[in-house]
Amino acid sequence: MRKEDLEFFKNLLNDRLTELLSHADSTVTGMTQQKENFADPTDRASHEAERSFELRIRDREHKLIKKIKKALERFDNGTFGICEVCEEEISIERLKARPVTTQCIECKTREEDMEKALGI
Repeated sequence: MRKEDLEFFKNLLNDRLTELLSHADSTVTGMTQQKENFADPTDRASHEAERSFELRIRDREHKLIKKIKKALERFDNGTFGICEVCEEEISIERLKARPVTTQCIECKTREEDMEKALGI
């Protein structure tokens, strides 16, 4: 992979990581603020549902943060953009679609087909 491409993906991942971490900080701040009193139980239920939804989103973002950090580690050890299964280069198009990927499209497709066949 060209040096310019590596720089592009590294900057992309670092920017996304910064964005996700700022979301996490705002969520923690919002949840530690003073509790609201709701006169109507429906309002409280609606507030709790919104809070639960936001926590599920943050959990997904937390998992993505881990994947981004692992992708950044692959830059350091020289394996970013290399499929962990076949050890071939992952296409630029695939990396643009999913920069945290660890598999080329062929290996990922085979893995998904195997999962379907096994009913996983």
